Order: sequence, then C-alpha cells, then structure tokens
Amino acid sequence: MTLADHRRLIEASQAGDTQAFSRLVELYQDQVYGLAVHLTGNLDDAQDLAQEAFVRAYRSVGSFRFQAEFGTWLHRITVNTWINMRRKHKGVQVESLDRVYYWDWETAAQREVAATDGNPVDAYEQLEFQGLVRDALAELTEEHRMVLVLREIYGYSYEEIADTTTTSLGTVKSRLSRAKANLRVQLLKVADRLGVEFPTGTTE
Repeated sequence: MTLADHRRLIEASQAGDTQAFSRLVELYQDQVYGLAVHLTGNLDDAQDLAQEAFVRAYRSVGSFRFQAEFGTWLHRITVNTWINMRRKHKGVQVESLDRVYYWDWETAAQREVAATDGNPVDAYEQLEFQGLVRDALAELTEEHRMVLVLREIYGYSYEEIADTTTTSLGTVKSRLSRAKANLRVQLLKVADRLGVEFPTGTTE
C-alpha cells in the first residue's frame, strides 16, 4: 500500500467511513496488540487493551493531523489507554507471554537479534535466556516495564516517552535507569533459582 493510499484510508475514516477504518485496524492490529502484550504482561488484558485502544482511536481519528505517523499516534493512544486502565483496575496479575522477544543485558531490550548459525545448542541457549528474561520482566513494576518497552523495544526517545506518558523527562530517565538495574537483579534471581549461568560478560 502506498503512502497516498494510506492517507486516503485515514481521510475516509475521518469522514465517517467505517470500512476504511476497519482496513486501518487490519493494517495495525498486530502492531497494537504486540504493544498491548508488552504493556499488560498477559494475553487477556492485552486483547482488552487493544480493543479499547482501537475504539478510542476511532472516536478520535478526526483529530489526527498527519503530524506524526499513524502507527505512532496509535501507540500513544494504546499507552494512554493502558495508563487509564491501570488507574481503574489495580493489581493486574502478570502471566507468561506466548510471544517471545529478544533482550540484551546491557540495554535491557532490543527489537530483534540476528539468527544463530544453525547450531542447535546455541538455539537452545538463546531460547533459555529469553525465558529467563521473560520471567524477570514479569517481576518489574508496571511503570518500569512500560518505559523499558517504549524505549528499548519500540525505540521511543526520552522526550517521546515523557510526552506519551505525561511525565517529566527527568522522571523518564530515572525510571528507565532503575528499570534496567531492577531487571538485572531479577535476572540474577531467576537464573540462580533455576541454576542457570549467564553467558560470559553478561554480568559486567
């Protein structure tokens, strides 16, 4: 789909064309749901969050001014919706994630990792480490998990995170620093509990 076609879908949605908006949902549903899974930590809440985010996007699409990418706009709506949901429903339980993402010790997370060379031992160790990080991530607070997701997986700048979460730049930097430190602590705890050693250099 070209940028012109994409813009026409948005403009048609703004004019009240529900089929055009449904097409936008099809284009962005994986992106929004993936973010929702990362934010909530469990699949049931992620589905509810994604659905509510699209409802809010439909109601607000008339305010979209093409000053940012539509996907970024949807991301912000999803995060803001999650913040509101958290305020209304405290104590959401974190469950195992079905979808695996790759994490790096130093930067806390990254969008993807190069594939292994086909060595089954390397592949197993990589999957094992992913499981450790997933368990460790579940132990973080929602605020810490949120800034890690936005910064390290989705590549938001500090300024964008502050704007999206309506917090100060200093707060974002402080939370991110503490989140990375806490993730390291939780990784060590999980690894110790399971008797697993990290690859050389990961604890530097």
